[in-house]
Amino acid sequence: MNHGPTQARAFMAAFTARWTPHADRTVVFFPPALSVTSVVHALGSRTDLGVGVQNIWTEDKGAFTGESSAPIAKEAGARYALVGHSERRHVFGETDEQTALKCGAATRAGLIPVLCVGELLAEREAGQTEQVLKTQVTGAFAGITAEAAAPIVIAYEPVWAIGTGKTATPEMAVEAHRIVRSEVAKLLGNDVASKMRILYGGSVKPDNATALCGQEEIDGALVGGASLKPDSFTAIVKY
Repeated sequence: MNHGPTQARAFMAAFTARWTPHADRTVVFFPPALSVTSVVHALGSRTDLGVGVQNIWTEDKGAFTGESSAPIAKEAGARYALVGHSERRHVFGETDEQTALKCGAATRAGLIPVLCVGELLAEREAGQTEQVLKTQVTGAFAGITAEAAAPIVIAYEPVWAIGTGKTATPEMAVEAHRIVRSEVAKLLGNDVASKMRILYGGSVKPDNATALCGQEEIDGALVGGASLKPDSFTAIVKY
């Protein structure tokens, strides 16, 4: 919940002045809902840069005051939607069943879901990381066909590493990514799993982005606090 419309426009002006298109990577911004159109307009014809929303509701329309639907997000210019972010799960109580409905709603509307999964510190210390990841992945893909799921992006975000300054080691991240990809393969087949992009999120900074994203199993980063400043975010996406 940072950067209202005015700040968002200033951020995009600063970022686009520093960034030239790179054919080998995708850069997506997830501003607060009220800043989405400002970011879309600020990007103009920059098709190399995408915009997503931080959350959507499970239904396309109706009496759900305060929520935004996938079709509304699409009309506003979004191409992606975060689903199941750790704060949605642990602050707002979002369930695995809701993540499945939101993934379905996003894909129906032509948005690409970025599904977030990850364990709490207590779960990691109890040796439950693998089971938590499998449960979250299985729950989110319930009722979704392999064809519909193919474009989905998964972001592994260990909850204990978000905003804490703690970061999973590359080895820990790779292990988690392998668990996620293996579970996707069981559910949707090896072809979908091998092509699915799996990102790492959790205190990603300019000084650790290269080590993390240089791992074969890690396809990119879901950046938190370091994305709030154009210079640090540019340094990360240039890794």
